[in-house]
Amino acid sequence: MNLDFTAWTPHPQRDALLAEIHARPFRAINTPARFIRFAFLTTAEGTTAARNRVAELCVAAGEQPPGAMTKHHRATLPGVEGLPLEMTYEQHGEFITFDFAFEGLAEPFSPAAGQIAHLLPDIGEPGQHIVSVDLSLVPAGTDFTQPFDPTSLAASSVRHGAGVIASDFRTDSAGFVRWLVVNDALDDNAAGALCQRVIEIETYRTLALLGLPEATRLGPPTAHIEHELAEISTAMSQSEGTSDDTAFLMRLTQLASDLEADVAASSYRFAATRAYDGIVAERLRAVGEESVGNYPTITSFLTRRSAPAMRTCRAMEARQGDLSKKLARSANLLRTRVDVVIEHQNSELLSAMNKRSSTQLRLQQTVEGLSVAAISYYVVSLLTYGYKAMEDAGWPVDPTLATGISVPVVLLAIWYLVRRIRNRHSED
Repeated sequence: MNLDFTAWTPHPQRDALLAEIHARPFRAINTPARFIRFAFLTTAEGTTAARNRVAELCVAAGEQPPGAMTKHHRATLPGVEGLPLEMTYEQHGEFITFDFAFEGLAEPFSPAAGQIAHLLPDIGEPGQHIVSVDLSLVPAGTDFTQPFDPTSLAASSVRHGAGVIASDFRTDSAGFVRWLVVNDALDDNAAGALCQRVIEIETYRTLALLGLPEATRLGPPTAHIEHELAEISTAMSQSEGTSDDTAFLMRLTQLASDLEADVAASSYRFAATRAYDGIVAERLRAVGEESVGNYPTITSFLTRRSAPAMRTCRAMEARQGDLSKKLARSANLLRTRVDVVIEHQNSELLSAMNKRSSTQLRLQQTVEGLSVAAISYYVVSLLTYGYKAMEDAGWPVDPTLATGISVPVVLLAIWYLVRRIRNRHSED
């Protein structure tokens, strides 16, 4: 019997997992070319609206629309001023991107991005606009220094001199960050891959910096918590009782609650910042930079300008973690002190209860003895009346002698009865 693997039940995610590696393929591009990218921070509702808008544009252009769960879609749309236009839509974790590519523009950044942008198809506003990139891919011999500010120009030779990438990381009048790629010896596939990596470097570089405002915002409240903790720690050594320790513990609990609220609000942003910064580093390594003249490489420029922001985010994250541990230690110390005091009070209370129980036992024994005597007295008195009645009735009874004989018998009987009653109550 032959193996029929086609009859196997596939994992429901198998096709998606196999397709993931090809989800964002590089695009072969002829030189010269122009790329425009927009990125938006968005929500699930914004992503759905953006995908629906892409579907409308594709249907209008006679192209295949994206599926309901498509995260990457590429389509050719009517050209801009006679130039073929290719649109690429990508969905990421918290943002989406729209890339527009067209070939045939040899002059760097001409026309300006602001003049091209309004000719692009209307993609709406699917979220908060965060990135605008204008990249020109130009042929060999183009002066890469001419379009940029020389005071902030960074440039790198890539692929062992096969190309040059350059940018001054400044925005033009329309808000686009401009990048120039000079193609000396790159084929169409390598040129397309390089342009995509450069655009991703700019995108993720910007997104990584979103952690800096969060770290700046958290500075004052974190410093306040640190100051409060220092005051409480100093006062703890001078506290004079459980009331003080309880008050300190309540303050520490409130500080810990405030800190955890800040940590919960910032943990995702700091984690995303680390991830985006890691992607930028990976893309730069993939580019394979070498220095060009006396200009700083892209890596050295970003290290000098962006690395302090990344360190600030990491420092704030570490500061929050360290402060959380300090608050936990201080709270545990106070709880221990309060517990020791309470245990001491409980011990004194138990000792006092033992003393009271001993006193009550002695009183009970005293009362028990008195009650035996009193009851015996009344019983003997009753018996005396009985003896006297018997004597009057002619019985040969001496009331005095009979009373004397009855006293020890009555005492023993009453004592035994009282003891039985007490033992029964003790068993109950």
